[in-house]
Amino acid sequence: MIDSHCHLDFPAFDLDRDQVLLKCAQLGVNSIVIPGTQASMWPRQILLCESYSQLKFALGLHPYFLHNYRTEQLQLLDQQLSLHQGKVVAVGEIGLDFSLPTDEVLQERVFSEQLNLAHQHRLPVIVHHRQSHNALIRLLKKSTFCNGGIIHAFSGSLQEARAYIDLGFKLGIGGTITYPRAKKTRAVIAQVPLSSLVLETDAPDMPINSKQGERNSPSYLPLILDALQALRTEPENDVKQACWQNTLNILPNISN
Repeated sequence: MIDSHCHLDFPAFDLDRDQVLLKCAQLGVNSIVIPGTQASMWPRQILLCESYSQLKFALGLHPYFLHNYRTEQLQLLDQQLSLHQGKVVAVGEIGLDFSLPTDEVLQERVFSEQLNLAHQHRLPVIVHHRQSHNALIRLLKKSTFCNGGIIHAFSGSLQEARAYIDLGFKLGIGGTITYPRAKKTRAVIAQVPLSSLVLETDAPDMPINSKQGERNSPSYLPLILDALQALRTEPENDVKQACWQNTLNILPNISN
């Protein structure tokens, strides 16, 4: 299994990161992708991934941190993508979050610039969204970007899911589907093509059902897989194998 989105570099794991990774290995979670969030954290993130063969990294500027944005951060991102060519698996976590007070025009500009960098470096993207599907789909259609990627923590409509899939994206499936009350998302994930789904935890955030209030962990990925298998009509092993292969297809540098 591959956790396509986990912030294992965050301080929440500083006291027991080795133990978490050992447990993941025992449970068959063999690869974990750590998305970047802000330029100041990239060196720590890269060093961590170079220290553990299970860990892979993406680099990007998350909309949460754009209050500290400077144009030279894009130049630094370009440099880092070149420096780590073949090792960096995607540009991300990038995206639009319209629940934030950060100016929407700035968010769209930085997102589009990062799409351009991903296009230049022939990399996929990992996309964060909140209250922003329409704007994201508009910008993706407007851009020349064609390398696809993952829509992280997808929770949109079937129409939005199909729009992303048509643009070459996979849908990141996490703890939301473990909640019976998440009827809309569960119904959509049951209907989209199996070839469009990848697994993720977003640990230490997005706790799964029955573990609210606890730190989320990549070791819970098998529980998310269980929930996905229960929603799908395909044989359980087919679902598991498809999620693995889908992730490798959209993030091919994981195998490097």
